[in-house]
Amino acid sequence: MNKTKVNFDAISRIKIAHTPTPLESTSRLSDALGCQIFIKRDDCTGLAGGGNKVRKLEYLLADAKNQGADTLITIGGLQSNHARQTAAVAAKFGLRCELVLEDIPGTPKQEYYHNGNVLLNKLFGANIHHMGVGQDSISYSEMLIDKLIQNGQKPYLIPIGGSNVIGSFGYMRCANEIVQQLESHNITIDQIVLASGSAGTQAGLLAGLIAAQIDLPVLGICVSRSTLDQQELVESLLRKILKNRGIDPELAKGKVNCIGDYVGEGYGIVTETMIAAVNQCAQLEGLLLDPVYTGKAMAGLIDLCHQGVIAKGSNQLFLHTGGSQALFAYRDNINLIFKDN
Repeated sequence: MNKTKVNFDAISRIKIAHTPTPLESTSRLSDALGCQIFIKRDDCTGLAGGGNKVRKLEYLLADAKNQGADTLITIGGLQSNHARQTAAVAAKFGLRCELVLEDIPGTPKQEYYHNGNVLLNKLFGANIHHMGVGQDSISYSEMLIDKLIQNGQKPYLIPIGGSNVIGSFGYMRCANEIVQQLESHNITIDQIVLASGSAGTQAGLLAGLIAAQIDLPVLGICVSRSTLDQQELVESLLRKILKNRGIDPELAKGKVNCIGDYVGEGYGIVTETMIAAVNQCAQLEGLLLDPVYTGKAMAGLIDLCHQGVIAKGSNQLFLHTGGSQALFAYRDNINLIFKDN
C-alpha cells in the first residue's frame, strides 16, 4: 500500500482526539453474519464521550482560532452528536458556544428534549437555541451571527456535522491511520462501511484513500437521504476536497457508493431494524451503537450480509462514529425490545 501524498503537517490543526483509535475484530457478531467484521472505534476519540466529529473539529477549531474567533456556532438536530462535541471543544478551549438545534418530527418526546446530548450540552455551558419543526435554522443562524458581531463578539460558524472541506481533513487523516493499522496488523479488508449523513466523513475517507492511491470501496449507509441524493452530496464535497489538496477532482468519479434503503421514515426516526441492530451488537459484543447513525448503518450491514449482497467470508470494516449518548433520549423506543420481559 502506498503512503498518502498529503502533507498533514502543513494543514493547521489542534490535536484533541485520542488517536489512533482502536481497530478491533469481532467474534460473535462475525459468526452471526458469516463475514469477518472489524470495528474502527471512532467512538473512542475521547472528548465528550467521543465520536467522529472530534477529528473534524481539530481542523475547524484551528481555523476558528486563526481567525480570532471567540464564539463557535453550529446547527443540528436537537440530539446532534456534532453539537455535543462542538460544545465540549468550546468549553475545553474557553470559547462561547451557540447551538441552533432543530426539533425533528417523529422522534420520541418523553426524554428527547432533556436527556442524552441535550443534557450534556447544558453541562458544557452551551447556549441552546431551540428551533421548532419547520423553522429556518439557517436564517436564524445568520441573524444570530449579526447580533453577536454587533455585541462585539467574533463568531465562527461550523456547518452541520462539521462537513466542509476543512472539517473533512480529519477523515483524510483517518484514512491514512486506517491504512497504517491494516498494514501493521497484516489485515486485508474488502470494504469500509459507515453511516453517511452530512457527507464529511465519507468524503474525507475517500479523499484520503484516493490521495494514497488505494482502491478500497467505502459504502455509506444513508441516515437522512435517498441513495442518489446522498451520492451527489458526497461526491460534490469529495471533489472540493481533492481540488483543495491539488488532486484531480475527476478521480472522484465512480468512487462514491451509498445506499438509502435503511433511512426509514426519516432522519432520527427509529426503525425496527435499527433497534434490532443496537440490541444485537450490545448482546453479542458489548458494543453500544446509537439510534440515529451507527444503529441504522449496522442494520444495513447486517441485512446486506443476510441477503448475500456482502459476500460470505468477506472482511468488512465498520467505522463506529459514536453517538451512544443519544440512546438515553430514545429510552422509550429502545425499551420496546424488552416489553415482553
